[in-house]
Amino acid sequence: MQQPGPAVRLHSNNPPGDFTFVSSTEADDQTDLTGSIAAPDVKLNLGGDFTKESTATTFLRQRGYGWLLEVEENDPEDNKPLLEELDIDLKDIYYKIRCVLMPMPSLGFNRQVVRDNPDFWGPLAVVLFFSMISLYGQFRVVSWIITIWIFGSLTIFLLARVLGGDVAYGQVLGVIGYSLLPLIVIAPALLVVGSFDIVSTVIKLFGVFWAAYSAASLLAGEEFKTKKPLLIYPIFLLYIYFLSLYTGV
Repeated sequence: MQQPGPAVRLHSNNPPGDFTFVSSTEADDQTDLTGSIAAPDVKLNLGGDFTKESTATTFLRQRGYGWLLEVEENDPEDNKPLLEELDIDLKDIYYKIRCVLMPMPSLGFNRQVVRDNPDFWGPLAVVLFFSMISLYGQFRVVSWIITIWIFGSLTIFLLARVLGGDVAYGQVLGVIGYSLLPLIVIAPALLVVGSFDIVSTVIKLFGVFWAAYSAASLLAGEEFKTKKPLLIYPIFLLYIYFLSLYTGV
C-alpha cells in the first residue's frame, strides 16, 4: 500500500514572493525548506509594426530628419477669439462713434481717443456703410468713395504736417473715416425731404458742417494756433465732395 507523502504547509508570515515548506514526517525534528520565487522575465511581443516604426524613427533621426517627428504643442495665443486676433475692439469702436456723433465738449466724452488711439476697422466699416447707402444706381461710386477716403486723408495729413501739426497718417485716416457718420445719419432725412429743395439743402449743409466740425476739432489742435482755418477749409471741402458722391450732385 502506498505511503502518504509528507504534509506541506505554506507559512504566510514571510514577505510577498517568499515561502517556507514544513515537513511533518517527524514530529520532533521539523525540517523547513525555505526559498523564494523570483519575478518571471516576461517579454511582450508587440508585433512587427512597432519594430518597423522604431527603425524608421531611428533612420530619420540619423539622417537629420528628426524634426519631421516633432509634435508642436498648442500655443494658448493660437486659441484667441477672431475679433481679438484681428485686433477689433467693438466697445472701443462704439465709444469712438459716440464721440464723433456728439462732438460737443459739454457732453464729457474723451474725444481725443479718436485721434490718439487710431484703429483701421472702425473707419473702414463706416466708409463701407456710407458706400452701401450710395449704391442705388451708382455702384461704381463704392470704389471711388474708398479711394477718396484714402487719398483725401493723405492730402489732409500732408497739409497738417506742412502747417506744423504733430499727427500721423493713421490718425488722420481714422478721424476722416469716423467723421463720415454725420453724413450717414442725415441720409434717411434726405430720402424723406428730397422733394423739398430748401429743406434738403439745409440738411445737407448741416450734415457737412457736423462732419467737418467733428474731424477738424480732432485734427486741428492747439499746435496750429492761427493756422487752423488753413486745415479746416480743405476738410470741409472733402466732406462736401463725399456728400456729392452720395447725392449724385
